[in-house]
Amino acid sequence: MADHKFRPEIEVLSAADVPRRRHWSDADKIRIVKESFLGHRQVTATARRHGVSRSLLTIWRRQYRSGELGDETSPVFIPLTVSPKAPAAVPAAAPRNTPDARLEIVLRNGRRLLFPSTADPEMLARLLPVLEGR
Repeated sequence: MADHKFRPEIEVLSAADVPRRRHWSDADKIRIVKESFLGHRQVTATARRHGVSRSLLTIWRRQYRSGELGDETSPVFIPLTVSPKAPAAVPAAAPRNTPDARLEIVLRNGRRLLFPSTADPEMLARLLPVLEGR
C-alpha cells in the first residue's frame, strides 16, 4: 500500500546563512561620495555600482558636505594675504538701507563658503580657485 501521510519538507535557516550588514569605513564612504560628485546625475549610478542604496549615499553626501564624515587627511591651512587694491576712479556706492544678506557657495569639492553680499567680487574671484585646490 502507498504511504498517504503528508510529510512537509522543513528547511532550517540559521543566522549564519544570512549575509550580515556591511560596515563601510570612512575612507570607503568618502571615496564613493567623491565619485558620486563627478559628472551630472551620478548618485543613482554610483550607488548601484557599489551596491549601496541611493538614500544611504545621499545621507553620506550630506554628512560629507557638513563635515560629519571623517576625512582621510587632516585640514590644511593655506597662508592667504589680500593686498589692498588701487583706489578706483569710480565713487563708492551709497550705503544700502537693507540688511546685509549672507551668500553661500558650494564648491565642487563639497566645501561651503559663506560670505556677506557686500564682499568684493574680485577678491572672491581670486579666493575661489585657491579653495577649490586648482
